[in-house]
Formats: sequence, C-alpha cells, structure tokens
Amino acid sequence: MTHEATGAWVGDQVYDEVAGKEGVITDVKGCTFILREVYSWALTWTSHDAKTLRVTVPRQKRIKRREER
Repeated sequence: MTHEATGAWVGDQVYDEVAGKEGVITDVKGCTFILREVYSWALTWTSHDAKTLRVTVPRQKRIKRREER
C-alpha cells in the first residue's frame, strides 16, 4: 500500500474513525497502520483500513511546529 493510495503515512497525525481518537502513524507493516496517541509513546493501536484514517496534521507541519518551539 502506498502513500498515494491512503493519503496518510508515517509521521502524519490522523483521526481514526474506528477507534474514535487521534494519533500519529509510527509504522506501516503491510496493510496495517501502527498508531500511537498524540501525547504518549506508550499507548498504541493498529488500524487495518486506511480509509478510516483522516489526516489532521501532516508530518511536515508537525516537524515545523516542533522546530518553532
């Protein structure tokens, strides 16, 4: 599965419609997206349907915000 097919990729902050929460994509293994909570490194979950992930903050914007601090 490619970035073009899903619209979301590693580093993007997304809203997961199935889980009902926002997270950051940390890895993609096959068709499985591994997400972590926005403000936690320990709490993770997976999503198997890219169509349920909506990008809320693209990776580039997240990096820019971090650099501005």
